[in-house]
Amino acid sequence: MTQAERAALSRLEIRTRPVRRGTVLMDEQARSEELFVVRQGMLMCYVLLDDGSRQIVRFLFPGDLFALSTLVYGRSPDAVVAVTNSVVCPFDRSMIAALAVEHPRLMSLILVLNQIERVVTTDRLAGLGRTSARVRVAALLLSLRGQMRQAGLDVGASFAPGLTQEEMGDAIGLTAVHVNRMLRQLEDDGLIQREGGHVHVLDEAGLTREAGHVDRFDGLDLNWLPPGR
Repeated sequence: MTQAERAALSRLEIRTRPVRRGTVLMDEQARSEELFVVRQGMLMCYVLLDDGSRQIVRFLFPGDLFALSTLVYGRSPDAVVAVTNSVVCPFDRSMIAALAVEHPRLMSLILVLNQIERVVTTDRLAGLGRTSARVRVAALLLSLRGQMRQAGLDVGASFAPGLTQEEMGDAIGLTAVHVNRMLRQLEDDGLIQREGGHVHVLDEAGLTREAGHVDRFDGLDLNWLPPGR
């Protein structure tokens, strides 16, 4: 990135706001004049269904930009809650308009990230309707690890998902009991090992095949991006 582009991104993170674990940062259908960048921690977006159950639609890690939908609808289509003690950087929505005019490459990259997120969400939705519970759990583990790596977190074969089994279930349409059973199956088959809140991937190729996982951050075509300013 150019020096001017780096400076423009830095301006989005001038203000910081700590968010304690379990705090709802944004309610579903709430109006907001602010957008956010995640600085530290982990958050998640969810919607409440008519029967009172919760569907988690997105996990957020450092570097993620969220609440962009309020630019289009004026209200947030989902709620945002802190999974861990976190720090977010709020900025006024007018700064996005300025970014589009002054730094079209940065705005294009935001579009790229938005499309990656859309495809990842599509993968998970397809899995909810077409795959077994075991495959869904395996896919969620690999997807979370991939997001953590993209966020620059120190993640190797071993990582801490940072989620309860209930939260995992709410993301992939399973009960906590069912999630636990599938994790035990993956462990019994030598694909993973669990210890102290960490998941150790013992058989990378096997778990990837099990999940039918595709790394959506790989093989990107960015030749069309405009030049930096």
